[in-house]
Amino acid sequence: MLPIGLARSFRSARRDLVHVALLFLFVAMPLPGRGELVTQEQPRPASSNGLQQEPYPAAGGPQSDVGHYAIPRKKDEPTTPAPLERPKKLEGLPYYSIRVDVPLVEVPVTVTTKDGQFISTLQKENFRVYEDGVPQTISNFTVSQAPITAVLLVEFASTNYGFVQDALSASYSFANTLRKDDWVAVVSYDIKPQTLVDFTQQKEAIYRGLNQLRIPGFAETNLFDALYDTLDRIDQIEGHKYVVLVSTGFDSFSKINLDKITRKIKSTHDVTIFPISVGWIARERYETAGRTAPHGLGIPISRLDYLQADNQMQTFARLTGGRFYQPRFEAEYPEVFHDIIGEIRNQYELSFHSTNPQLDGSYRKLRVDVVAPDGGPLRVRDQKGREVKYQIIAREGYTAKHTVE
Repeated sequence: MLPIGLARSFRSARRDLVHVALLFLFVAMPLPGRGELVTQEQPRPASSNGLQQEPYPAAGGPQSDVGHYAIPRKKDEPTTPAPLERPKKLEGLPYYSIRVDVPLVEVPVTVTTKDGQFISTLQKENFRVYEDGVPQTISNFTVSQAPITAVLLVEFASTNYGFVQDALSASYSFANTLRKDDWVAVVSYDIKPQTLVDFTQQKEAIYRGLNQLRIPGFAETNLFDALYDTLDRIDQIEGHKYVVLVSTGFDSFSKINLDKITRKIKSTHDVTIFPISVGWIARERYETAGRTAPHGLGIPISRLDYLQADNQMQTFARLTGGRFYQPRFEAEYPEVFHDIIGEIRNQYELSFHSTNPQLDGSYRKLRVDVVAPDGGPLRVRDQKGREVKYQIIAREGYTAKHTVE
């Protein structure tokens, strides 16, 4: 039996020898798959400091959460870009398109004999319309028999008794010609306009409004201001409108001048002005005595001023397709307004789309001709077969709309 100390030394040496053998076996044994990994791995590029770096991925960006961004392989990309596809319509979203609308131009035309009788037998083929000399195609053609929409604009100022009396007689004569379905407003003016009756279909209301004109106030007759205000108010009313202007035509102290009111008339759409000059008897009586009819206290006026006033009202009528009347006697007023109402109620309504689509706010001249069905001169005969002369009444032009309107 071995001594106790020698036995302990032997067991410790044997245990150490077993540990060394196990360690040798572990190191010598190859790990699973390690041989394949070494043979397939490519040489790694060396950096300037001699350390190995991971290779860049071929393409497609980083291969993990961290790492290098790849440079795409340009040599493998197509040299020409792929064609662009048409945008597909999304459900619920409509297509949009741009369209330019050329406004419809309306031209009321009256064709009468020299005696004022309306010629009602004309057809669409009898009319020719020209804009700035260019023929236009008539798209709509009707013979108007509709109710009227009119403003009775009356000069009522402290000027001359003969002027005031004629203005009142003319206004009542106009009211007598109205029908129950006509829309009429009554406005008087001196230094400023005053609405006596707003648009109404009641003839009694018009009479009550005219009955308010008893005692004139100011001597000023600011025609241009009153007419400008009236045109401005009725410009927003749809359809064709008429202004029956009962006045001497003399403007004494308006804020605007003749040029401005003329431009306003040209730019107002669908309005016809019928001026009726009053005070002819008073003017003639004073001129026979070698004097000029007074136009209110402190307002100097001459015969030339009255002639200029007549010319201004003739211009208002000509620009809008109306007619200027200058009755001499009070008994002529019913006949005058009978003609006016006849022209208003019996008109040819022509309309066309202009061949000039520019919405530039320019003034364009109009001309209306009447021809025979074969294009030759139109000949009108009375009941006895005699040829009669006729006249065409239409506005001289219109102002095209502007893009900002």
